[in-house]
Amino acid sequence: MMCLSISGTTGSYSAASHSRSAHTLTTAKKLVAPGITEAEAIDRAKAGDSECFELLYGMHKRRVYSLCLRMVGNTAEAEDLTQEAFLQLYRKIATFRGESAFSTWLHRLAVNVVLMHLRKKGLPEVSLEETLEPQQEDGPKKDIGARDNVLAGSIDRVNLERAIESLPPGYRIIFVLHDIEGYEHNEIAEMMGCSIGNSKSQLHKARMKLRDLLKTSRAEKALRR
Repeated sequence: MMCLSISGTTGSYSAASHSRSAHTLTTAKKLVAPGITEAEAIDRAKAGDSECFELLYGMHKRRVYSLCLRMVGNTAEAEDLTQEAFLQLYRKIATFRGESAFSTWLHRLAVNVVLMHLRKKGLPEVSLEETLEPQQEDGPKKDIGARDNVLAGSIDRVNLERAIESLPPGYRIIFVLHDIEGYEHNEIAEMMGCSIGNSKSQLHKARMKLRDLLKTSRAEKALRR
């Protein structure tokens, strides 16, 4: 078995840039090496070509590592989980049928690896049975599962990354899955074993917590000036 090395980066948050919809380039046209497309590398890797598997690893390792890091908030765990995700890929790549983008399929595999790890650790999470907070009857109704333009437009990426890491595990996971990775609430509910309403509720509370953390960070920065 090949030895995989991790040299990742946290990247920066952007609901648009990190959404799966941003990966719409045709797999057949993506070059992973001179004269080799991603589709060709996948076919060769499925046939047991280790060099082509290494090419795929090199192409996707940073985003997989970034996903793992955001979900667990620990660099050592993220490195281990990235290794495990690619080991799972090595074992399961033959099952890839091309029904979705390869990156989408791989990231779903990585998410499952992380969620299984968190379940085994038994980390305390915010209850998945929390209900939606009541809305003011005299105000316009707001879809709390919709895009948050305040967070999406944040220019203080470093503090936002730190704030995401400080979220309770339950909030952080759903925020990462929805606002960064682009999963829909019905997909998150299926993965997490909760209802769509609970997914929306935790996302809403995660966003409110992030806003509070960013306000506190800005206030502390202003006091130091």
